[in-house]
This record gives sequence, structure tokens and C-alpha cells, in this order.
Amino acid sequence: MGQDQGAGPVSTSRDQILARIRAANRPARRPANGVANRPANGAANEAARAGGDADAAYASLPRKYLRAHHDPASGGIADLFAERTADYRAVVERVPESGLAAAVAQVLAHRAAAAPGPFVVPDGLPPRWLAALSPAIALARDIPPLPAAELDRMAGVVTGCAVAIAETGTIILDHGPGQGRRALTLVPDFHLVIVRASQVYADLADAFARLDPGRPHTLISGPSATSDIELIRVEGVHGPRNLHVLLALRH
Repeated sequence: MGQDQGAGPVSTSRDQILARIRAANRPARRPANGVANRPANGAANEAARAGGDADAAYASLPRKYLRAHHDPASGGIADLFAERTADYRAVVERVPESGLAAAVAQVLAHRAAAAPGPFVVPDGLPPRWLAALSPAIALARDIPPLPAAELDRMAGVVTGCAVAIAETGTIILDHGPGQGRRALTLVPDFHLVIVRASQVYADLADAFARLDPGRPHTLISGPSATSDIELIRVEGVHGPRNLHVLLALRH
């Protein structure tokens, strides 16, 4: 007769996992006083010990992996971000903070000539960024929230950001002041985003440590694009086809 494969001994790791599952799923016993207690029997104690052993083993694992590829103290983080972002076919301009308003006005004037219409400006965007705009440039506020069809008719949107990652050329929005709701940066065909050099961090771990995990986050790595199995690239499917980044540098 063949041996029952299921009757053999199980591994210690499997015992620990199953014990923790049983302990978590064991129904509570409700005594007469109405206070629920879990049975304090030998099986429960064994499960607790197994779970504790597993937690201790996990905590003792060596974690000598590389957390960063770039040293911010060495400089060049903003340049690396500009290079990686441009690799995604985004337009990246380095401008001094003192010339930011003039740069925004120039970009919007050029875009308005190609795609007439107002630009959506989210609540909380610093007014000084728009101080040099020509009166011919129309702005629209998202108050009350504009419907998707109206957003689609806009010439574009202007926002700030929360942080940026030099290693991946990624811009992260947490949709706080000056960034607007997610639809504002997904529906219009053009997105002008201002990134201050102080918001650029070297690596993923460094950037994510600056974010509030309780907020929604949108990660932007270049203009929206996708390709099929034949590598035919199609832009603008999931977001704007045109991403223009003004990297504001301190001088």
C-alpha cells in the first residue's frame, strides 16, 4: 500500500503559520458577565509561543540591503532628476526660483497658441507663480469641481507637487494645496508641474519617508503612455500626453 503523503511531519515554519491562524480565528467564549475571553488552554498557549517565536525570528533577520544608490551630500540630485524625467519624454526646464513666474508665463503662452482654452489652477497654488501671466491667458478654478467633460476642454493644468525622486525621475502628488484632486492631472491633455529643488530626494525610501501615508498619492513618471505587444507606443491613454516640468533652482 502506498504511504499517505499527508501523514508525514510538517515543517516548523508551517506549524507556526497554522498555529497563528488557528489562534486568530478561534471563536471568543462569552461568559455570563458578557465579557468575551479566548480560551486559555494549552493549544492557545502553544499558538502564542509559536507566533512569538516567528516574530522574533523575523525581527532577527539581517537587513544589510542597499537602501540608497545616491548620496544627497555629493550634490547633483536635481540634475539626476531632470535627466531621468527627460528620459520619459517629458519637457524639463531648469529655472531659477526668481524667474519662475516668467517661465510659467512663457510655457502657458506657448501652449495656449497651440491649444486655446483656459488652464485649470488648483486651490492653494502660490499666486506669485502666476504673477507674470498675460491677460490673454485664461484661468479656471476647480470650485465647484468641474465635470470631466469640461476638464477635457481645458488647455491644461498647472500644479505643484509633494516630492520628487531623482533615481526614477518620478513626481509624486499628495493632492494637498496647489495640487488639486486627481482628476485635474489625469483628464487635461497638458500638465505643467513646478518642482522645487528642495523637494527632490535621491531615492524611493528617502522620498516616501517625507510623505503622509494617510493621504492619496499619484506617481507621475513622464507623460501618460502605453505600448502593445508589438511595442507600438500610444500616449495620452491614462493621463496627459504632454508633461512639462519646471525645476526651480535656488541661486
